[in-house]
Formats: sequence, structure tokens, C-alpha cells
Amino acid sequence: MSEHSQFSLLKENRFFPFFLTQFFGAFNDNVFKNALVIMIAYKATANSDMLVNLAAGLFILPFFLFSAIAGQIADKFEKSRLIRIVKFIEIIIMLIAAFGFYIDNINLLIFVLFLMGSQSSLFGPVKYGYLPQHLEREELIGGNALIESSTFLSILIGTILGGILIAMDSITPITVAILCIAVAGYLSASFIPKTPASSPDIKLNFNIFTETYRNISFLPQNRVVFLSILAISWFWFYGSVYLMQIPNFGSKVLGGDNYVITLLLSMFSVGIGLGSLLCEKLSGKRVEIGLVPIGAIGLAVFGYDIAVAAENWIASTELQSISQFWSSKGSGRILADLCFIGVFGGLYIVPLYALVQERADQSHLSRVIAGNNIINALFMVLAAVMAMVILVAMKWTIPQLFKVTVLLNIIVALYIFTVVPEFLMRLIVWFLVSIFYRIRAKGLENIPHDGAAVLACNHVSFIDPLILGGYIRRPVRFIMYYKIYNIPVLKWLFKAAKAIPIAGYKEDPEMYEKAFIEVKKALDEGDLVGIFPEGGLTSDGTIQPFKNGIEKIISETPVDVIPMSLSNLWGSLFSRKDKGVLKRRPRKFLAKIRLNVGEPISPENITKEVLRDKVAKLKSQK
Repeated sequence: MSEHSQFSLLKENRFFPFFLTQFFGAFNDNVFKNALVIMIAYKATANSDMLVNLAAGLFILPFFLFSAIAGQIADKFEKSRLIRIVKFIEIIIMLIAAFGFYIDNINLLIFVLFLMGSQSSLFGPVKYGYLPQHLEREELIGGNALIESSTFLSILIGTILGGILIAMDSITPITVAILCIAVAGYLSASFIPKTPASSPDIKLNFNIFTETYRNISFLPQNRVVFLSILAISWFWFYGSVYLMQIPNFGSKVLGGDNYVITLLLSMFSVGIGLGSLLCEKLSGKRVEIGLVPIGAIGLAVFGYDIAVAAENWIASTELQSISQFWSSKGSGRILADLCFIGVFGGLYIVPLYALVQERADQSHLSRVIAGNNIINALFMVLAAVMAMVILVAMKWTIPQLFKVTVLLNIIVALYIFTVVPEFLMRLIVWFLVSIFYRIRAKGLENIPHDGAAVLACNHVSFIDPLILGGYIRRPVRFIMYYKIYNIPVLKWLFKAAKAIPIAGYKEDPEMYEKAFIEVKKALDEGDLVGIFPEGGLTSDGTIQPFKNGIEKIISETPVDVIPMSLSNLWGSLFSRKDKGVLKRRPRKFLAKIRLNVGEPISPENITKEVLRDKVAKLKSQK
């Protein structure tokens, strides 16, 4: 299954009807929203800044109010039926929207936006709770990438269609479109397979305030998941600032007509789709959180650049068409900036969603997603408030608002990556492994998804821990010879990964005993501990005799041991085959490295001789 492309999921009934339902829902949201914001931008020019940001805030507010209850419902009941109910509600809401367009009442249409947000808040926990129940772990990145790219493809098409339809003389096309799309979503939902409730016995609490508090207070129990949710919420803060301002940015700053606004939104959406689809390719179908810092850097660079480009823009006194805008100096730069903001946004957001789905308690996943939606909503409402304060109260320009947002992005990213160094560590590991080697891993499913275990591998090169740490989904605490641990530059990386330095008993008895105390503590806390039982790097490329350390560990904390082997690293840049670095580089640059993982060995069967034999057999496998 892991050898298949992510697009093969589109052929399967467990995924495709759900994919279509998600697509039609996001499509309808954006046809309606874009039509409405363009109406506001061109019909309510006196207070358009206020109305655009108010509309965005009202769409998001229900996520804050109702997500906690929606999370309970999603965990308690069968999900395919819930999705059909939600899609039927969408049809009713679109009937109200059609009436609002016919009487040309912007206030009613803004209220419809609130209703749409309410309906979407019910769908969110079901959506992200559905995927882990039908996809394998190695399919989560690909499945999430398809969902996120389809979401932003629907934004692209919906943005274009909404802009075109609202520009027509008749109101009939826009009303027919939103009703037909809602019906299509309901029909596709009827083919979604049954999905059992994950926690059918929970008692529903319909008190919005107490349940919202309980959902949010539940999240910090898993620190990595909680901080990932904060990082996701920051993305929606950042993205919503740009998306909310594009209509007025296009009309007031760039002097473009409604088709120019549609083009700007389209470039952002295309970028998100490309970035989302790139995730699986770049991550090797694993949850590669090393892409998250790359995404954060890209968001800052291109977010700042579009602000600078906009400040230097000379707007026309008359509204420009797409052809006039395209011929203007700097238009290509602005479009490229918007596209790259989307690309790096996709690289940022997809691994975070997959990480939350993988590491959260599966029996509470929908409630975790609900908590995520609550915090997302809070951040997006704060984004709308900040935009109104800066643009309306302080009377700053939209480019200045973008610069403030970029500055906040840098501060938030530095905080998250400092508090959870795993993000930066995985970035460095991903970069090193991608540049120097091509890894072929086999048997990773033998590593437990939770609980304590010892991983034992032969030791060929200085970066063996980086390769293993980069390909094992869970964090691993490696026992490392203290001289390797203290290698300049790499020491920071090993320390961030909570590696455990060790010396020989004769070298430093105190460090030796302290290392085993730390190993026992890590295993008692349910961590994975990695060990190189040879006690040092191989000097001739063969597996050296194993030391007694593995037996000492298992005697003190009996846990399963997972044998592993690395092959084809001998003679590489980081091995000890040759003294001259230049002699190693030509032979092993971009070499194909094999990582084989064997079945767990129970603690009562562990001896250093048995383990060495298992590792040697794995090394001989192709």
C-alpha cells in the first residue's frame, strides 16, 4: 500500500466519495463568500474595510462557539450519517442565501455567512476524524494532502466562479449555482461508507462554555499535539489576514476590477494546492515535520515581499482589467508572491494536521480536532479584530498590515521551534538525508506506535542516529558515545533530540552509570530508546561484537527490542573507511542506503549474541 501514489486513493470507495463531499462543501463556501465580498467591496465602498473583516469574523465565530459540541457528536455517532445531515443543512442555508441575493440585502447575506460557518463547524471534527479510521498511517500524509489541495482547488474554482457570477447583470446564475453545488455535495455524501463511532458511550454536554473549556483544557495533555495545534492556528491567523484583505487589496491598493481580485485569490489557492501535493513527494509518505520550518520561512519571506511590492505600486485612477494589470510593472512579482505564500503554506499545514491525527489519542480524535477548530477560530477572529484595528482605527495601509503580520509570524515561529526543537531537528535531518543519501526503508511497521521499546542497530557512520531519527515516526532517545555526542555543530542537534551520552566504564564510571539511569527513566516513561550495541563505529565495515550494555538495560527494564540494520554506508563521507574526506565523497554521494527493521524480540530472549545474529541477518537482506 505504501508503494502506491496518493492519487490511487481517488479510485477507492473509502476515500473518493468523502473527497468529493469535502470538495463540494468548500467549493460552495467560496462561491458564496467571494460573491459576497466582491459585492461589499464595490457596493459598500464607504465602510468596506469594516464589512469585509466583520463578515470574515462572523464566518469564523461559530467554530469557536460550536466546535466543542460538534467534537462530542463526531466521536459518539456514526460519521457517514452525520455528514449527510450536515450536507442537508447546507441545502437549507443555500435557499436562504438565494433569497438574500434576490432582495439584494447584504446584511442578510452576512448572516447567511454565519450560518455557513455554523454548518462547517459541525463538519470539521467529522472530517479529520474520518481519515484516520479509513487510511493507513503511511497514507495519512497523502490523504491529507489530497484533502487540503482539493480544498484550495475548490477555493480557486469557487473564487473564479463566484466573481464571474456576481458580475453578471442577473442574480439567477449565482443562486442556481450555490443550490446545485449543495445538492451535489449531499449526493456524494450518500456514497460515503459507514464509519463506526470512536466513543459511542460518551455523554453529550450541550453547555457551550463548559464543554469548550473542557476541550481546550484537554489538549495540553499531549504537549507535541497541543503545540502543533497552536502552530496550525497560527497558520489560519496568518492566512486569514491575507485572504480577508485580498478584495480590498486588489481594488484599493492595486486598482484592479473584480476579475483582478479573482486572479489574486486564484494564485494563492493554486500555491496552496501545489504545496500540499508536494508534501508527500518531499516527505516520502511519512509525517515529516521537518517541512514545517521551511513553510514558516517561506511565509515570512514572501509575505514581506508582497508588502514591499505593494508599497511601490502606482495605482491607476480607473479600475484595471486583468490585461491592464498584467502589463503593469510589478504585477508578476505580486502574483508570484501570492503563489509562493500558498506553496509554503501547504508545506507548513499538511504535516501538522497529519502529526495531530497520528499522535493524538484515537478515541478522542474528533474532540482533539474540535479543540483545534476552537483555537483556530479564536486566532482567526483575533486576525479580523487586528485587521479592523490597524486599518480602521489606526488608519494604516494594507501593506503595513501585511508587514505587522510577517513580524508576528517570525516571533511565533521562533517560539514554537524553540519550545519544540523536534521541528528544527527534523528539518536538519531531512535536509542532510535528502542531500547525501537515498534511503530505502523496510519493516518500519515493526516499530510500535506507542509504548517503550529498545531499538538496536549496527553502527557504520557518524550520522546513523540522524538517519534513523529521520525515518522513525516517533522521537527516539539515542544512547551515544560521548565523543560523537560532543561533535561540534551536531552536538546541538543531539541535545535537542534528548540523546543520552555515555562513556566506557573505565573511561568515566559516573557518566556510564548516569546514562543507564537515564535510559531506565526514558523506558519507564514509554519512550523509544536507540542503542548501537557495538559500542562504537565499525573500523572495517563489519558488525563488531556487541557489548553487555543491552543485557544490562533489559535486565533493569524488560521491554521488547527491535533489531535494525543500516547497509551501504561504509566508505561514505561520515564513515571511518578513509582518513581523507575527499576520498569518500565520490563513491557514496547520493548512495542508496538500506534500513531494515526486524520483528520485536521479547526481553526474555535477549542476549547480546542473539541480538547480533538478528542484526547481521537483517544487514544481509536486500
